[in-house]
Amino acid sequence: MPKRNATAAVIGAGDFIGSEIARKFAAEGFSIFAGRRNGDKLAPLVQDIEAAGGDIHARSLDARKEDEVIAFLNDADKHAPLEVCIFNVGANVNFPILDTTERVFRKVWEMACYSGFLAGREAARLMLARGGGNIFFTGATASLRGGSGFAAFASAKFGLRAVAQAMARELGPKNIHVAHLIIDSGVDTEWVRQRRLEALGPNALDNPDLLMPPSSVANAYWQLYQQPKSAWTFEMEIRPFGEKW
Repeated sequence: MPKRNATAAVIGAGDFIGSEIARKFAAEGFSIFAGRRNGDKLAPLVQDIEAAGGDIHARSLDARKEDEVIAFLNDADKHAPLEVCIFNVGANVNFPILDTTERVFRKVWEMACYSGFLAGREAARLMLARGGGNIFFTGATASLRGGSGFAAFASAKFGLRAVAQAMARELGPKNIHVAHLIIDSGVDTEWVRQRRLEALGPNALDNPDLLMPPSSVANAYWQLYQQPKSAWTFEMEIRPFGEKW
């Protein structure tokens, strides 16, 4: 495994997409700082990466709390220069508009938009000091259109996309690559599988080409990282070839 004097921070290192991102960048030699609400759930990821010879530092992180985000990214940067920050916090909920309480709407915004702003700002602060870096945000179909029952989620994802776009325009000329990755499909996780079975019936999982493997998302982020500054992508959309769009 190649070793780099660099850290990749994954904020929202869940069991599927976030963990696969961490594994991919660890396999490429980055030190990993992985954060999620319940840090104890990171134990399998730590075991996998360390068994493969990688370096990972895992901890509990509430990405909605400014002081925790600042401490997390500062510690990552002190370990080795923060070269990549990936914001991958999910907040996908579906409520009819009349059932969308003030609390639901606000909490979804805090998780999917406000916390992304905090992560992006603090990563930029560290990267600007050394003249470069990469800040990537996970988006969804809801980043581009509001579906029935997704008023809270879509509004937060629209907002995150706007934050990312504004940052890309401001920071690109300063050698910081900001990108927004839209995942326009279901990702192959246990939660998504159960939702599809409940909504579409027992044959919903018969076509394996309709769900995206989490490793494919990780590879898309790696492709963004590898882009030369002469041809940076701000927004990439990915979907399985069997997905209708």
